[in-house]
Amino acid sequence: MTVTVLLLIFALLVVVAGAYSMVEGSSRIASRFGISELVIGMTVVAIGTSAPELIVSLMGALKGSAGIAVGNVIGSNICNLLLIVGLSALIYPLGVSREIVNRDMLFMFLSTVVLLVISFDIQIDTLTIDDDMSSNFISRSEGILLILFFLIFIFYSVASAKRGERTAYRMSEKQTSDNEEKPQKKYNIPLALLMIAVGLAALIWGGNLLVEKAITVAKYFGVSDVVIGSTIIAIGTSLPELATSVVAAFRKKVGLALGNVVGSNIFNVFLILGGCSAITPLPLADINHIHFIFLLLATLLILLAARTSFKIRRSEGALLLAFYILYIIVNISVN
Repeated sequence: MTVTVLLLIFALLVVVAGAYSMVEGSSRIASRFGISELVIGMTVVAIGTSAPELIVSLMGALKGSAGIAVGNVIGSNICNLLLIVGLSALIYPLGVSREIVNRDMLFMFLSTVVLLVISFDIQIDTLTIDDDMSSNFISRSEGILLILFFLIFIFYSVASAKRGERTAYRMSEKQTSDNEEKPQKKYNIPLALLMIAVGLAALIWGGNLLVEKAITVAKYFGVSDVVIGSTIIAIGTSLPELATSVVAAFRKKVGLALGNVVGSNIFNVFLILGGCSAITPLPLADINHIHFIFLLLATLLILLAARTSFKIRRSEGALLLAFYILYIIVNISVN
């Protein structure tokens, strides 16, 4: 078991390193072809930081472990909101822009509501292997619906970013008469492609190993896949968001610290659960209602704090951390 646990930790590190390599390579190619940093951040980097969750949930779904697939996404979203935002706010109070509140946070709230609706509807999906299944599950048709929501969010975000860039460009033209363009940094395309390939290979191999060892650990300790997926794996796959937000908080880049988490939560529900359930329906029989309650509570807490004062204070950060500790205790107790 010691070897298994060490392999699980090693697999987590491989997945995180693979995500970093893929994001860096993708960002270099995007920059090389003149795509702005803002648009790259809204798409390539945001999707890249969610890549560990995507690979782990996909591997879990393909191996027939819906507990890991769904538990990882829900656990990661709760971890993002309670642990990462709470810790970041303790380091430095997080000011929230109106754009994040009125666009991104509303999309995040929408993703939580949509997840709750499709998770608690009792229906029979004729596309499932077992036509007699009558318990809650996320069907293929619902997965496709989630992907459509994801595409709408990406389109709207990129369009908004483009409008913001044009406005900023016009303002900069009025403030300076210097018509010289800032030289763009040239990146080595073959090296960037190699980074993407290596990162993708690391994600797939590490994700497969991670799911296998997580299932072994769960069986050994007599706990469910859901507990492993929503705690150990969820925290592990949230390491890119944790590192990004904590470093941003230390550097007082509060917009990045919060925006990274909000974007990741939207992607986790719409892209990851949508993609996994579109491939294979995900039964929810093992997912306790307590996970959905904490996810909704965390989303409402963040949204309420942001809309009330456009800031998440240190005291509110401490409250979020306390709720995360409570979630871990209740999660282990009820499962």
